[in-house]
Formats: sequence, structure tokens, C-alpha cells
Amino acid sequence: MMTTKLKPGVSTHPLPHAARQPRFFYFGAVGSLLALIALGLAWELALAPLRPGGSWMVLKVVPLLFPLRGVLKRDVYTMQWASMLILIYFTEGIVRATSDSNLLSSRLGWVEVALSTIFFLCTILYLRPYKKAAKEVAKQAIKKASQE
Repeated sequence: MMTTKLKPGVSTHPLPHAARQPRFFYFGAVGSLLALIALGLAWELALAPLRPGGSWMVLKVVPLLFPLRGVLKRDVYTMQWASMLILIYFTEGIVRATSDSNLLSSRLGWVEVALSTIFFLCTILYLRPYKKAAKEVAKQAIKKASQE
């Protein structure tokens, strides 16, 4: 039986040791998520806030805190939905990079685009072996059910 919370290092891990994903995809996802949180805070509080002294836009980092625990724990389900959540930040980065008149804010927008892209790619590449293993388990279950 396969659960959605597959963990590396657990004896019931469905993937053979040689097929397990490289650790750098995990570390790339964690690092880029933490950097995106730090960027959002610094951007809206000190570097280039919309209003002098900071703005309420700093609250945009709050949704990034929700998947943080699951990403740190390598939770497959959390990483799946976090990869979709990050697309909001990619979009915001594109909009601010191309429309902000402040040069620093525009550059920070491109940094946000880069970090969200890194997170998205690392998460997708980290989850790829799990998706393949889940498809194989489902195929085996269908084959077993059709034989009965």
C-alpha cells in the first residue's frame, strides 16, 4: 500500500536506492523557498517598499510560510501544491520586474522570478521519481485486480 507521504530513508521506501532523487533538488527547493521569504521581507520592509518605511505588501510572504514545514520534512503532497503556489510569486515577479519604475524594485522582481523558477524546477525534479513509483504501484494494482 502506498501513501502520499513517502519519505527518503524509510525502510518501506518504494524506490530502489540507485533511483532515488539527488539531494541537491531538495536543497535547491528549500534554499530557494527560504531565499524567497527573505527577499519578500527585505524588499517590502527595507530595500524598495511601495511606501517609505515599509508597506503592508510584506504580508505577501505569509502564504510561503504554510508549505515551509512540509517542504523541510520532504512531504510529497506539500511539495506538489507548493509547486503550484510558487507560480503566484513568479507572476508577481514578472509584473513588478516589467512595470515598476524604481530600478531596484524592478531588479528585485527579476530575482523573485529566478527564485520562484528555481523552486518550481527543483520541486518538480525532486518529485519526479515519486510520480513514477506511484504510477508503477497503480499499474501493478490494476494488473492484480484484473487477474482476480
